[in-house]
Amino acid sequence: MSTPSQSAPRPPLLSTAEALAALLSAAVPIAETETVATLDALGRVLATDIVSELDVPPVDTSAMDGYAVRVGDLLHGERRLPVSQRVPAGHSPQPLAFGTAARIFTGAPVPPGADAVVMQEQTEADGEAVAILHTPKAGEWITPQGADIRRGGVILPAGTRLSPQALGLAASIGAARLAVTRRLKVAVFFTGDELTMPGEPLQPGGIYNSNRFVLTGLLSRLNCEVTDFGIVPDRLDATCAALTAAARDHDLILTSGGVSVGEEDHVKPAVESLGRIALWQIAMKPGKPLAFGAVRRDRAGEPAAEAHFIGLPGNPVSSFVTFLLFVRPFLLRLAGVREVEPRAVSLRADFTQAKSDRRNEFLRARVNHAGGLDLFANQSSAVLTSTVWGDGLIDNPPNHAISAGETVRFLPFSELLG
Repeated sequence: MSTPSQSAPRPPLLSTAEALAALLSAAVPIAETETVATLDALGRVLATDIVSELDVPPVDTSAMDGYAVRVGDLLHGERRLPVSQRVPAGHSPQPLAFGTAARIFTGAPVPPGADAVVMQEQTEADGEAVAILHTPKAGEWITPQGADIRRGGVILPAGTRLSPQALGLAASIGAARLAVTRRLKVAVFFTGDELTMPGEPLQPGGIYNSNRFVLTGLLSRLNCEVTDFGIVPDRLDATCAALTAAARDHDLILTSGGVSVGEEDHVKPAVESLGRIALWQIAMKPGKPLAFGAVRRDRAGEPAAEAHFIGLPGNPVSSFVTFLLFVRPFLLRLAGVREVEPRAVSLRADFTQAKSDRRNEFLRARVNHAGGLDLFANQSSAVLTSTVWGDGLIDNPPNHAISAGETVRFLPFSELLG
């Protein structure tokens, strides 16, 4: 039987899957939208479906430089046809006269009456006529009207994060402006009296604040509006003041450091005093002391409003990995993206790691020339070099030693950083 002097048992650590599910369930997409020029919409998230008002291509077009013909004209033994017209791309052709061919270029509209295109490599020009050296089938080298896009079809659904090719698709139906979710507003600050900015003298025991560059860079890649509150002193009052200021006008407050259990770790108690902690500590390595919750907004007329809060560990690799695995999908879901989890690939481990860990490990590795994975020698959470050397993370389950030749789950940085 427990006594008042005994501390309550600490709840078990959440698995990475449980933690991610909790974050995503709390990420209700924001409702505010704006309309931007298609040229300026890279990386933004569509707020509404894009429906095409036309067919693409709008008419039958030639897929090759060559000659438009009637197949029937070639079935009676006549192989030399007079060239009755020339059809460049962007010009309207005349109906094809019987017994003639039309010189045509890639992307040009097929003349009415023509039912095939013979590529120029299968012809011989002969003055104002052309010798056809190949008997085509009906439809050969013709791209039918609407082969790419049909009028009335949804070409890009709401929630799509706009890639360069998606912008091209929108432009192909004449969409000059797009309705997108407004940019997410993220406040960041960094705790630790030991932190120094590059360019400033490094004091004894001090370190340069690499996390500031990593996290603001990652947020910029996600098209966030970032407010950088800089380095906050290791004091509870200073931490509370920074949280209060950050909560007023931001969707998310993101911090680095101060969420562990040390006497100088003030972020977690500060958040608990100004809001709530809904999740703390994950069974993962690196990155165990991740915190998630909310801070009340001190704003008139919004007594129940909150800003989301995610506190990342201070070690640089832990901060980087937990951002990729948790903050990135959280922000994407908040912006309205539906599919936010990265696609993993199965690859061969070309190394042995005999020692397992009771936590879910995320190991920095890179693909070698043989198509297998090499492991960075030092997997410490302080070794930022591993994140530059590697090109992804091995998602290694708890209590699992890795043997050379076995297949492992690999998360490429190309999936996690895009």
